[in-house]
Amino acid sequence: MDSTSPSRAKTDMQLMSEYQYRSLCQDIGTSKVIDAKRDLMDISEVLQNQALGNGDVFMGSGSNREGFRLQGSDVDSMFWPDNHRVIWDLSQSFSYKIQRKTLILSDSSDSPPGYTLLYLLSPSLNQEVQKACVKMDNKHYISSSKYIQSKCSPTYLNSNPRMHGPCISKSHGILDIDYAYGFFSDFWPPSASSWTERSHSWPKPHIVDDVLKSGCHFVAIGHELGRHEHNEWRISFSLAERKLVYSMNHCQFITYGLLKFFLKKIINDGQSDDDKLLRSYHMKTAIFWVLQQNAIPEWTPQNLLECFWVCFKQILKWVYEGVCPNFFIPNNNMFLKSIHGKEQHVLFIRLYKLYEQGVLECLFIKSCEGCQDILQNHISICTDEDSLISEADFDVKLFEEIFYNDTLPALNAQMCLKYLYTIEQSIGLPLSKYQVIVVQRHTCSILQKLAFILHMDSLTQKNKRKYRADKLFCQILKFAASFGCITDMLFIAIYYYKTYRYMKALFIINLIRIKLARPYVIQNFDEVPEMYSMALGSQSWSTKMRHAVAWNIKLHNKMPYISELIPEHQSSLRNDIPSLMVPPFILLNMLEILCYNHTDPMKAQKNLYILKINLLLDEGYRISTDVSNIAWHILGMCQQMTGHFQDALYSYQQSLREDQLHSIKTATEKRILEILEKNF
Repeated sequence: MDSTSPSRAKTDMQLMSEYQYRSLCQDIGTSKVIDAKRDLMDISEVLQNQALGNGDVFMGSGSNREGFRLQGSDVDSMFWPDNHRVIWDLSQSFSYKIQRKTLILSDSSDSPPGYTLLYLLSPSLNQEVQKACVKMDNKHYISSSKYIQSKCSPTYLNSNPRMHGPCISKSHGILDIDYAYGFFSDFWPPSASSWTERSHSWPKPHIVDDVLKSGCHFVAIGHELGRHEHNEWRISFSLAERKLVYSMNHCQFITYGLLKFFLKKIINDGQSDDDKLLRSYHMKTAIFWVLQQNAIPEWTPQNLLECFWVCFKQILKWVYEGVCPNFFIPNNNMFLKSIHGKEQHVLFIRLYKLYEQGVLECLFIKSCEGCQDILQNHISICTDEDSLISEADFDVKLFEEIFYNDTLPALNAQMCLKYLYTIEQSIGLPLSKYQVIVVQRHTCSILQKLAFILHMDSLTQKNKRKYRADKLFCQILKFAASFGCITDMLFIAIYYYKTYRYMKALFIINLIRIKLARPYVIQNFDEVPEMYSMALGSQSWSTKMRHAVAWNIKLHNKMPYISELIPEHQSSLRNDIPSLMVPPFILLNMLEILCYNHTDPMKAQKNLYILKINLLLDEGYRISTDVSNIAWHILGMCQQMTGHFQDALYSYQQSLREDQLHSIKTATEKRILEILEKNF
């Protein structure tokens, strides 16, 4: 038995709770960081849906959309046709103009709780919907299995998609994205009506009203034990769940994050995907139930571990009983298909052993470095927001998130103009301070894409019109660079190189090099220069981004910016990678070598040597590990074009040893083969 007195044990628990809270805030994010992430995703999603207008609505979901950035986690995306709506009874059809909406009736009379059949009430012009229809009792129902199969075609995804529950999972380099395709209902499901009756203490009434107005979705998977497994659809509450997670205070959100870490690092550690019975969704369900039952009167950093332990005991109880009630539809037992019999018994024994260890032991907190000093000396940990993150560190996380969200798809001039029109309309909206800066970033990126797209379209024009067009494209790129980050000037240099104005390109390259040499410039999101706060503290984020941020350059694979990189774009695109991300100083040196190769070959050789030395000596300051493969590859290209074939082979081999974020392995191997065939 532990000889520590109850009062002392409680104090130890509080100290360790504060320690763990601070540690998790550094890993997951402070409340300000999480708010910023969510705001950026919210506005990016709105812009994408308003601008695309292709008939489908896009919505991010899952942990990523909630604000987590967990290593190895999937990114979840939902799509549904905007001109189709699901209703629960025929009286709801009067809410729509049937000329504009195809109506679908939910029929759950013969389905397990949480699942339903979808009966097509009016003809659909959507080809995927038409192909997915099956006839039962002289009625046309939309088959979930047939519908998801139609989305596996090359029209939507390239080769090698795999099914992952109701989703089509696709690897994009080192990132996995789950695509869920389904339908939407504006109305709250009758089978979830008990949720509103239970929601007295949590969430607050205005959140309940907002959730009810958000409706629900239907994703393409049936119940394995249902009579119509291949035709049924699962009712999804993804949007409602996101709103509930957003309504959590930060300690509740951090507890949710701790449950996720506990699941991944301890419960499921070392297990294959097939052997993982507990999932992240079960952790979310547990904290929802604990919050609604008001089992913990106060959620604060001091009692974080107590909050976690209550949630863990809830999961332990569910595993023992073999019942995990869905938060919205409690008679939907989410353990029914997976946790029963021998597997249930084995899982319970494993969890109970962790329970017997106690919260500090099972989380390995007592063995953490520094914990013993805290316990022995009763060192109190400050958990105030301002003490958890500095202004400079917050800025870096904000800029990193802006870069992460700068992915609006715009592959033709019409789409670019739609985005710009949508952005113009957003100026009058009540945007948050975080959303203003990401809209600025999106505008810069869209203008850059527009300039290069229009340039490609103008190549067949007559000389006079081509000259005017060229002047316009230069103005667009310069305007974009005026409110972008430092490295956005590289697109001007690329354009000059592409149009054979090598001296002008070299002039821009020299300007960029001067700006990058400033001691306060952030060139890696993992490190903040010491001079940053002194030089730019209290300045606006727009000013900081223009003068002190140099992030990787995104070269979109469907837009050939530099002809020498076409094989790399093609290799990457075949693997569903949207763009090449090139470290700015690598691209800068590459452009300089390319320009000098046309104007002064001796200087090209000198700059090649500088590029090689910089790459060899860089210790992650300017080149992060995820882009080091393309850095070595580009060095190899420059060595190959200047006749240094042996060095080029070494660089290409080094590129192959690095993480293949860009999936350019095919291009690298082809370049190696080309050298061997011609020179050895």
